[in-house]
This record gives sequence, structure tokens and C-alpha cells, in this order.
Amino acid sequence: MSVTSLTLTSGRELPAVGLGTWKIAKDVATDVIQQATKVGYRHFDCACDYGNERQVGNGLNHAMEAGLVQRDDLWITSKLWNTYHRTEHVQPALQHTLDDLRLDYLDLYLVHFPIALRFVPFEERYPPEWFFEPESDHPCMHPAAVSLHETWQAMEELVRSGLVREIGVCNVGCAMLRDLLSYAEIAPAVLQVELHPYLTQDKLLRFCRESDVVVTAFSPLGAQSYFSIGMADPIESVLKQSVIQEIAARHERTPAQIVLRWGIQRQTAVVPKTTHPEHLRENLTLFDFELAQEEMNAVTSLNQNRRFNDPGEFCEAAFNTFFPIFD
Repeated sequence: MSVTSLTLTSGRELPAVGLGTWKIAKDVATDVIQQATKVGYRHFDCACDYGNERQVGNGLNHAMEAGLVQRDDLWITSKLWNTYHRTEHVQPALQHTLDDLRLDYLDLYLVHFPIALRFVPFEERYPPEWFFEPESDHPCMHPAAVSLHETWQAMEELVRSGLVREIGVCNVGCAMLRDLLSYAEIAPAVLQVELHPYLTQDKLLRFCRESDVVVTAFSPLGAQSYFSIGMADPIESVLKQSVIQEIAARHERTPAQIVLRWGIQRQTAVVPKTTHPEHLRENLTLFDFELAQEEMNAVTSLNQNRRFNDPGEFCEAAFNTFFPIFD
């Protein structure tokens, strides 16, 4: 129950609970980050595409200046966006992130999606988001012919230069991860994927364990992050499942704490997003209780293979481009 971090092959420790910063509004992000450091967060999950790295960086900087935390205590993750997959764009993209976060290095840099899009100059639009020409009569995504192999080699150079401690990928399955492992000179340390009781990804999780790749679960509470953007219906909330509520009552915990504890006990890191002070505290309070095996099994049995964040669906619906990446 006392394990609060996951050990990477390098020996570095990834805190098991982090704060996800996707959809934290710019006008509150600085304050939320400061509050989070006060209550004990040391792991922050960021991305260029979230559009708030400058505000997150301000919050981290204020927290360090106030003596709440030191840089060596922090684990900061960010992600390479789709438009920056070519070799010559990888380091400049990282440098923009470092400048916004006001950092000299990242603890972890991930390839955000296995989706390469045409380059958009930094001075033209940053972050560039998904559309190539958003003001055109028929805006859409413009794919670029860039292999993950090319992108990965550029990611490896970031480690060698000291700008990044660890590298990894997001949103890939077993086949692509196996292929990456076959040619990587610096193996991916972390895979970040959508993972929750409705999408348990058992085979992928087992493959990662056997391949010494640590897994981080994004959207670990399932549908919660997707209500406001029309990608999930409130009736799909795993927190309303009777089995979750019964386990929560038994342990005198919230349903969210049960779902997050389930993720922790599966040996994954979790990065729930919240801006509420009480939820910030609750989401960290996961290490003084444990789910019994039958409770773990009951939560896992909720699996529906339900993916809320699927480019094969949202790219066509929102960006006029059919772009499946999952079978």
C-alpha cells in the first residue's frame, strides 16, 4: 500500500499520481498548479496542445520561488504535437515547451499521437491544433508522410543532449509499440494511454509489463473529462456504477478514489484532472487503503472496451478527416 511511485528501467521514480492539465482553463491554471504543489503534487502532465503550458509554467515557477517545491522534486511530462514529427522540428517544439514551462529540461517527453500532420510554422500559429488551414472554406487535417522511426530518432537526440531525461509514446497499441522497441536505441520508458474500468486494456498492460515499459493512464476516471465536449453522455459515468459506489461505501471513500486506487493497484500511474481543491486532496489520498482482489476483479469486470478518446471518431466529427489509429 505504501508504493507511491513506479520505477523506470533507468531507476528514476515516476510518481504514481499526477495532475492532468488537459482542459484546465488558462485563467485558473497558474493558481491550480500552485494549490496542487501545496497539497503535495509533484507530477504534472502537460502538452503543447493543451494550450496552457505558459500558465502552468508560471504556477510551477511561483511555487518554486515560494519555496513550496524544488525542481528536483518535480516530475514534469509534456508531449510532442502532431505537426512537429519531422526531425528538424522536434527540438524546436521541445524548446517552445521548455520556454513556456520555464524549465531547463523535462523529466519525460512523449509523442502525443502516432499521427504526423503537415508542419505549421511556430510564428504562424502555436499551438497549431488539428486543422492545417482553420480559416479555409473546408478545413481539415493534412497528414504528413513521416515515420515514427524518424520521429523517435529525433526524440533520442533530446535525451543525449540533456534536454529530456526520459522519452515515450502515447496512444499506441501492442503492434506499434513492439515495432518501436525493435529499432529504438533508447527504449520508450513510458506509454500513456486511455485506461479506466470501461477500457481496461489488459493485453496492452501485460505486454508493457513484460517489455519494461511503465504505463500512465490518462482519463483514469473514464467519461468525466468528455461530458463538456460532447464526447460522452453523463449516463456513461463509471462513478455511478453500483459496484463502484458499494466499494466506496465499504471503504468510506469517494467513487473517484476507488477508481483511481484500482488504477494504482494495476501498477499504472494515473493523471486525473481537477481544479477543485477538495478533489486535489482526495485524488492524492490513495495510499492508506487497499482494494481486495475480489474488489479489483469487480471493477475490472466493468470493461466495455469503451474508448472515449478515439481519433477514428473525433477526427472525422470535429476535423472533417477520417483518421483511425486503433483497430
